[in-house]
Amino acid sequence: MRKTISVAPMMDCTDKHEIYFLSLISKNVHLYTEMIVANAIIKGDRNKLLSFKKISNPVSLQIGGSNPTELAEACKISEDYGYKEINFNLGCPSKKVQKNKFGACLMQEPDLVAKCIESMTKATKIPITIKTRIGYNEVENFEFLKSFIQRTKDAGSQKFIIHARKALLKKLTPKENLNIPPLKYDFVYKLKNYFKNDEIVINGGVKTTNEIKDHLSKVDGVMIGRAIYHSPYLLAEIEKEIFNNNDVPSRTEVMEKLIPYIQDQTSKGVQLNHIMRHTVGLFHGQNGSKIWKQYLSKNMCIRDADLQKVNHIMDQVRKTNPVSLER
Repeated sequence: MRKTISVAPMMDCTDKHEIYFLSLISKNVHLYTEMIVANAIIKGDRNKLLSFKKISNPVSLQIGGSNPTELAEACKISEDYGYKEINFNLGCPSKKVQKNKFGACLMQEPDLVAKCIESMTKATKIPITIKTRIGYNEVENFEFLKSFIQRTKDAGSQKFIIHARKALLKKLTPKENLNIPPLKYDFVYKLKNYFKNDEIVINGGVKTTNEIKDHLSKVDGVMIGRAIYHSPYLLAEIEKEIFNNNDVPSRTEVMEKLIPYIQDQTSKGVQLNHIMRHTVGLFHGQNGSKIWKQYLSKNMCIRDADLQKVNHIMDQVRKTNPVSLER
């Protein structure tokens, strides 16, 4: 079983533009869309929601919902868009998501979860996977987690991505749920020991390549979220250290490769700020990163940003410190 590194699905972050941007840095990382609600796929503009520029990286669609019939139809609709996997969201703790009966609150209803997965697997040939937490509210014990994963496996899930925190559904905001419940990696390691022949991916709090290497000695994959969004060039280090690939573009080369995509997308009516907002952290930790962020904020992360300003981006950055910004 090949070890995998993936970027987590993140609401309002991992849209189609972020996916393309990250693919310019890393050719090996597995990319996930933000959660798209099944009913939106059925009733909304499916091409706008599901289409993305084809890249060599595997791209997976994350779906939210709790109606087996709707989930099945959404999977069927999504089949021809080029996704390698459809991931069922069982981990998001936000109150809005709970209100609509999506995400982590479904851990309270294993039978419903199983029905959803069964319907999804029957509707499509694309592998169905889950992303979940180790528990919820007062429920945090390995026997529950093991039983829950077994139930989803029996229903047809082919991979299990585990955020190594429980979800506190009543007390905390989504942001607090990413920090306050303690990480318990041992739960995920123990799960892998039990499900030896199944693909177990760990998620939560991973920030460095050394941490990735440590996790990969115990599980099949590592999923990283906020660390990549805030500092996307970490993917270059992952390419070198994890995938032994030294043929990675510099930060400036990434931006140069992004410009044709920007021109293509804006010609189709996409607002420039919808793309450029994802690049704010590209020069994180480098001399001149502050000027980069200020320039984007003033010129490109506003609704009516002018496409002509793209041609001046790299000039602005190179004036700051061309050597330190190059790698």
